[in-house]
Amino acid sequence: MLLSEVRGAVLHLTLDRPEVRNAFNDELISVLTQAFRQTPAGVRAVVLAGNGPSFCAGGDLEWMRKASQYTDEENVRDAMHLGRLFKAVAECPAAVIAAVQGAAYGGGCGLVAAADIAIAAADAKFAFSEVKLGLIPGTISGFVIPKIGAGHARALFVTGEPFDSAHALNIGLVHEVVAVGELAAAVDRKLRHVLASGPEAVRAAKHLVLDGDLTLDECARRLARARASKEGREGVAAFLEKRKATFVDELEAEPAQRA
Repeated sequence: MLLSEVRGAVLHLTLDRPEVRNAFNDELISVLTQAFRQTPAGVRAVVLAGNGPSFCAGGDLEWMRKASQYTDEENVRDAMHLGRLFKAVAECPAAVIAAVQGAAYGGGCGLVAAADIAIAAADAKFAFSEVKLGLIPGTISGFVIPKIGAGHARALFVTGEPFDSAHALNIGLVHEVVAVGELAAAVDRKLRHVLASGPEAVRAAKHLVLDGDLTLDECARRLARARASKEGREGVAAFLEKRKATFVDELEAEPAQRA
């Protein structure tokens, strides 16, 4: 259902339902939401990936068939359950990197949009395919629209048409496209940058975006707090003294790659 492994300061979460292209059902939504809400102490980055040929194909058809029989109240509750997953991804205190291969459809695109950084293999395919089922991308829209803009969202929401990784990069849904087979190396490059940064600064920088339109006064106060913090003082001192800051961490290799 969900594979979880901590390697040093990095939590690797892998959707593990390859027989249904890692599609969502109630159980997967619950365990994934909990994993993002309860990241272990010391985790500075989370890598979200999918086992098998696809990242996430959206909603499991059996789950959606069951939901079609719900009452209005049950359907609202179920939709909120899914929406809270994307919120947990976006608000995770660690930096979240989505590693996308194969299909990322519907809610899979929601995960991509909610992540801080999204890297796609060149053969990845995307679609806001809900309208093909007579549905709408309701719970993901609050994360997708800020990411790709209203114009691209309208065009892709109303057609449900698939698009490739090059178009996903062009509209800002993903940040980098790499050759097939180079996804893991590209993720590692991003992780090294995250681990070389102050963990409290990363969290605070993330909230400059998440917290919406901040006043100049609030932005100045947040910068002042960062400057006065232990981490901020250490970072500036290390730069001036031309040494590595104490908060810099090293990327831990996979077990099979260790000597």
